[in-house]
This record gives sequence, structure tokens and C-alpha cells, in this order.
Amino acid sequence: MTAPARFTLQGGDPRGPRAGTLSLVRGHEVRTPLFMPVGTQGAIRTLSPLHLASTDTQIVLANTYHLSQRPGEDIVKKAGGLGRFMAVPNPTLTDSGGFQVFSLENKELSEEGVRFRYEVDGQSTFLTAERSMQIQQDLGADIAMVFDECLPFGADRRYAEASVERTTRWEKRSRAAHTRDDQALFGIVQGGFWPELRQKSAEQIQDIGFDGLAIGGLSVGEGHANMCEVLDWTMPHLRTDQVRYLMGVGRPLDLVEGVARGVDMFDCVIATRHARGAALYTDKGRIRLTDARYRKDMYPVDTSCGCYTCKNFSRAYLHHLFKVGEVLSATLSTLHNLHWFASFMGRMRRSILDGTFEEFRAWVHEIYPEDTAPRPVAGVVPGAPKPSATRPPPRSKGPRR
Repeated sequence: MTAPARFTLQGGDPRGPRAGTLSLVRGHEVRTPLFMPVGTQGAIRTLSPLHLASTDTQIVLANTYHLSQRPGEDIVKKAGGLGRFMAVPNPTLTDSGGFQVFSLENKELSEEGVRFRYEVDGQSTFLTAERSMQIQQDLGADIAMVFDECLPFGADRRYAEASVERTTRWEKRSRAAHTRDDQALFGIVQGGFWPELRQKSAEQIQDIGFDGLAIGGLSVGEGHANMCEVLDWTMPHLRTDQVRYLMGVGRPLDLVEGVARGVDMFDCVIATRHARGAALYTDKGRIRLTDARYRKDMYPVDTSCGCYTCKNFSRAYLHHLFKVGEVLSATLSTLHNLHWFASFMGRMRRSILDGTFEEFRAWVHEIYPEDTAPRPVAGVVPGAPKPSATRPPPRSKGPRR
């Protein structure tokens, strides 16, 4: 039987910046490293599938928690699965719902699962590993994620130790409940902000046997430097013959530093959410088109970009659309941002293959700097201040999924 997901290394360092292909059982083949936009409700907000096709997006992520509420996985299954329901030719990935559930107030956690009330209608619901697998198999995405516990930033060591063991048990149950041979299932490594727990989780999850590996529990407010530190602890313990996915991370600086440490896949809402707020990414940094300076600016968003928006419209026009509240502003901005992120990852991939990754990495640090970010040194993966082994590092701001 053909494996649901097969990763092939095409260049670079197996444990560092690397370029590969991920082949999925339904015939899709995607190039890594890659960035996945998030279509929470089964759609990229403000963007039609026709426009999405022009952005070079390779995989679209959708949300199990939200889709199980509306319209319900039974309707998506009746439509022929998520890809057909959304009318996108791209492969799709669904998360387990765990991140959203553990963000809710007044949830009740037990060995069996999590009881909570849906935000939409207040209905009491009990989500288990088995139920998450049932929903995701009915949704029919190309890649499903196991049910795990996403630790909050600031959780204490004792709770984190118990959580790692519980997550392992839940992931074993997820593996047992997952029966679709045309859908890949990825495991998720947790462990909070302690190196020993990250190593322990990595070893336990890989022993279960999954089609790919994800690094969870980041993008929860820890900040860039702490994210890099956790990756430095985690990545050496992950096998190199499988694809590796960092969940919920998507700022340009985070992407290049994740790739420097051997990450292949990323997802985040910022590309689309920022676009709707008039924040667009360019090769000279991020710009906000509602600023008065763009009212008469006849240049495209990015003079080096070949997207539909940049080929046809000026900054002045987009500024006008945002000022008058025209929905087209969000559509054109989202189209640009997704095209830019896909191009950004494509250029990063080429730099790996032609041996210029460190130059690319330095360029990213120049146009998207962060005060707390470790500076790149040619040939060296930068470190970060090590937090205490007995308590998590100080709270800091960071991107959210």
C-alpha cells in the first residue's frame, strides 16, 4: 500500500535548512519549505478559489472545531470531502480542534477528553481523540492532525509533565481510531518550555508511528527568541526522513529561522488577517496602506511582485478602497499577501538548493528585524538565552494562530 505521505529530500542539510517534496496519496506533490494559509471556516476569507489559484498556494488549512459546528462534518462528507466542498484543487489539512478547545474558558479536562460549550450556540460538547478522528475522516482532508493538549504559555513544570504523558496517550488513541488509508495522519510533539520534556515527547510520539511530525505548543505568546530556543531543543530529536511542521507560526523572521532549524511546513493566520487590516508584506518590509503617505502613491504595493494586485492597481487605489470600506480592498490585499508568502518560501527553497541560504537569511533579518531575535552568523544556527529548567521563561508577545 502506498504511504499516505512520503517526504523526499532534494537538497540542503537533512537536519538544517532543507528542500524537499511531500507526495500525498491522492496524487498531490508539494514543494517544501512551504507556508499554508488558514481557511478557518472552509474558505480563505474574502478570496475566491479562482483567485487563490493565482497565488501559488500549495496547501490550505481548515479548522476541525469550527467546521464540526457549521456546517457539520456530515454535510462536508456528503459533498465529497473538504476539497470538493471548497472547490479548491489544492490538498487540504485539518487541525484536530485541540488548539481552539484549549483556548476556551470553563473547559473540563479529563483522561477521556475535554468537555466545553461551543461558542456559537452554547451546546455542551465532549471532544475526545476518537471523536476528533471521526470528524477529520468525515471532512476528508489530505492531512489530519492528532488530538493533543496544547499547553498554555506559563504552565508549571508539574502540569507540563502530566500533559506530555496525557498527550502521548491521546495520540496513541488517535492513531488507533484513524482508519482512512487515503489520509495522512501527523503526530504532534509537545513539552512546553523544558528541553527534557520536548525530547521525551519527541521520542514517545515517534514511537507511535505517524506519516509526519508537527511541533506544537508554540505561537502561544512566547516570542521569537523563546520559539527558536524550543526548536533548538526539539528538532535534533526528530527523524529526518519525515516532513516536519511548525504549527501556528508565520512571520517572515520566524519562517526563515524555522527553516534554518529543519522545519518544512508552517501555517498562520497573519498573512490573511493582516491583509484585511491593510498591512501588506513586501520585499522592503511591511507597509500599512491606510497611512496618509499612500493617498497619492501610484506605485504598486511591491514593485518586484508579479501578483494580480501589483500588476493592475496602485497603492493609492488600495488606500482609497480601505478608506471607503470597500470589500475589494481586503480581496486585493489578501491576494497579494498570499502570493508574496508563497514567493518568499519559493525563493527560500531556491536559496537552499543553490547554497545561498545564509545570504537569504541575513536579508530577512534586515527587512523584518526583531529586537530580541538572535542575529544570523554564516553557517551557524543562532541560539537564544536559555530559560530556567524549572520554570518557563518570562511572558512575552508573539504571533497567535
